Amino acid sequence: MRKMIDIDFGSGRYEQLVELRYKVLLEPLGLKFLDSHRDKEVNYLHIGCVENLDDKLIGGLMLIPLDDKTIRMMQVAVDGKYQNEGIGRDLVGYAEKRARSAGYKQIIMHAMLNVIGFYEKLGYRQEGEIFEERGITFAKMVKDL
Repeated sequence: MRKMIDIDFGSGRYEQLVELRYKVLLEPLGLKFLDSHRDKEVNYLHIGCVENLDDKLIGGLMLIPLDDKTIRMMQVAVDGKYQNEGIGRDLVGYAEKRARSAGYKQIIMHAMLNVIGFYEKLGYRQEGEIFEERGITFAKMVKDL
């Protein structure tokens, strides 16, 4: 059994989420996690997925308020051992529910090209041109809540 949880910035669970994001998203690209970025994350909503059997964090993401109507989803990560089990879908669904309940009308994200199809299946649409950021190619994806 799995459950979605909110994670407090600076908690032990937050440290696990930072490690998971690094392992899944940055390390394969040869990028480092910069501790200087952590201070920015204090006002973000951190969401995780835990495996109830051993309380292990197996997925997570961040939501960043941009303005009163728009929130950005970032760094959706699922442990490689648990990919293709619907955890990413469930994390995104939970994040959308949390954003909607907080009054946001739209969620945006920058998706790497290899996951555009995943987000399209969840109702996201590509907006604008493909672009590059720090040597990685992305598409802006948008969903009205």
